[in-house]
Amino acid sequence: MKKTYTTVSGQTWDQIALELYGEERYCDRLMDANRDKLYIFVFPDGIVLTLPDKDGLIKTNVASDYPIWRAILNG
Repeated sequence: MKKTYTTVSGQTWDQIALELYGEERYCDRLMDANRDKLYIFVFPDGIVLTLPDKDGLIKTNVASDYPIWRAILNG
């Protein structure tokens, strides 16, 4: 069974990654596991996210076809 996380209003991808994995840099892995929610920048209450396995975070490559807001944040 996959692990999930339910968002709280005002959270962002990087904030959730920091809370769950200890580092913001894992937000790409979190986004990759939830591609159907990439249109969300700031989460409302109650969005259920699928969590990637913490052990596999470093070993995976992530596609770079994220939404335009993500590219802007990366500079």
